[in-house]
Amino acid sequence: MNAFIMYIRSLVQHYDHQKYWRWRDKITSHKGSKLHRAILLYKIKRMDAKNCASMGTHLEKSACFLTPPNLPHGLYGIFVSHNAVIGENVTIFHQVTIGEGKGGAPKIGNNVYIGAGAKIIGGIKIGNNVNIGANCVVFMDVPDNCTVVLPIPRVIEKDDLDI
Repeated sequence: MNAFIMYIRSLVQHYDHQKYWRWRDKITSHKGSKLHRAILLYKIKRMDAKNCASMGTHLEKSACFLTPPNLPHGLYGIFVSHNAVIGENVTIFHQVTIGEGKGGAPKIGNNVYIGAGAKIIGGIKIGNNVNIGANCVVFMDVPDNCTVVLPIPRVIEKDDLDI
């Protein structure tokens, strides 16, 4: 996408992916003065507020993203716990909640696809190469290379599929 379209999109959505994750990296890596990090946190929180979202960013304890996630619909309604750990190459659609429950916050592996409206709650582990369908509620561990479907979780292992 060309730079002009990205600029217009950032004005309309109140979210600039490049700036957001660059600022977030400065805050979470504790680079720079506390005042400068507080100003960047203020700007991030404004983007979060305009999109009804929270990516678990704070000055002291923040959610750990190994790489910035792919957000096809922007920040719209995404909530991530401060203690969550998110792997590399994760795609998160709108209205997703990654929240704390019994045992802490979720740990999400690499190459995970989280569909719109999904809820991942508690101190669970989501493996690598997992697909979580739209509106799924996940409250138990999911092994590698699986797909979770339906609002009531049902795990389908790739070995069980006859494709």
